[in-house]
Amino acid sequence: MRFLLLTACLSLAGCAHTASPDASTSAATASSARAIVDAADRLEADRALDAGRHPAEMLEFIGVRPGMKVAEVMAGGGYTTELLARAVGPEGVVYGHNPKWVLELFAEKPWSERLARPINQRVVRVDRELDSPLPPEATGLDAVVSNAIYHDTVWTGTDRAKMNAAIFQSLKPGGVYVVIDSSAKAGTGVADVKTLHRIDEQAVRAEVLAAGFQLAGESAAWRNPEDTRDWSASPGAAGARRGTGDRFALKFVKPAP
Repeated sequence: MRFLLLTACLSLAGCAHTASPDASTSAATASSARAIVDAADRLEADRALDAGRHPAEMLEFIGVRPGMKVAEVMAGGGYTTELLARAVGPEGVVYGHNPKWVLELFAEKPWSERLARPINQRVVRVDRELDSPLPPEATGLDAVVSNAIYHDTVWTGTDRAKMNAAIFQSLKPGGVYVVIDSSAKAGTGVADVKTLHRIDEQAVRAEVLAAGFQLAGESAAWRNPEDTRDWSASPGAAGARRGTGDRFALKFVKPAP
């Protein structure tokens, strides 16, 4: 009996010091994400946004790794796209999408300059409207990211059912669709998308799930319970409060057929 008890105790002690495969993978992903964010050649303008955008947590939440094929919908000037490019490395591919109105309004110059940087050589520029944001060759993707722009698809009149269906089609089974956006007050739906640049989390959930996705996870990295959600989260209007608003982060997965 003593032998059996001793054996059991030794076994448990050994297990206590052995990380599970999932824990090891998570730790490695976190370490890689931090190294990407700390890279010496990142732009100072990007670093200035890090405090509010939590880039390491974003890369971990997406689960992006070297060699992956990913896309960002409405990339703007490319802050997130470059992080994705660094994460997938030289063997991966990033489709960076922008609709015409975004390019004409503010993004053409910074986006073009971004894509000229050597670190972004694996980024494929995509100029398409939001109803069908990705080109035909963008198939079997591991992840598609929508970072702080889903609300914009509402007030610009995008056919979001068509957009989400197109994103669903572009992903491989098991691929993820990550949506991060500024939180409106619960129950407001899409009423604040243009005035406050916020959207009700439940409205996003309902629309994406209707496209065939399943909810796979959430992150509290961008949460701020002190946010009153009654001020504009637009970068141009937020002023000193930029990056402090409550944001929800949802990870959806394309289920296997």
